[in-house]
Amino acid sequence: MPISRISLLKGKSPEYLRALGDSLQRAMEEEFNVPKNDRFQMIHQHEPYELMFDRDYEGGPRSDDFVLIAITLGKPRSTELKQAFYRRLVEELGASPGVRPEDVMIVLSSSQGEDWSFGGGRPAASLMGVQP
Repeated sequence: MPISRISLLKGKSPEYLRALGDSLQRAMEEEFNVPKNDRFQMIHQHEPYELMFDRDYEGGPRSDDFVLIAITLGKPRSTELKQAFYRRLVEELGASPGVRPEDVMIVLSSSQGEDWSFGGGRPAASLMGVQP
């Protein structure tokens, strides 16, 4: 039950944005065993003055194709799984839509089922058979 926020500079086509989301979903399915229909992504395109990033800090140089992907996971993952996910995601994004690894920043955080409601005002924990 991850939710993803993808931030980048304005100007990319709908096809490019779709490829970003598709690549992210494939990597999550493969490395985190996320179900195919568990896809919740928000893409935010920003003016240059709205998305500020250092071009060289920890892994640059970054270009105007920089993409920041923040993912909230529904459960913690091991360090090994996270590292495999990072590698797989940059491979997927490199293949489609063609983002360089240096232009990809990934931030993961996790939460519990009780922190989610998928609809109807019901906590996800109760939907998953967990007592609040």
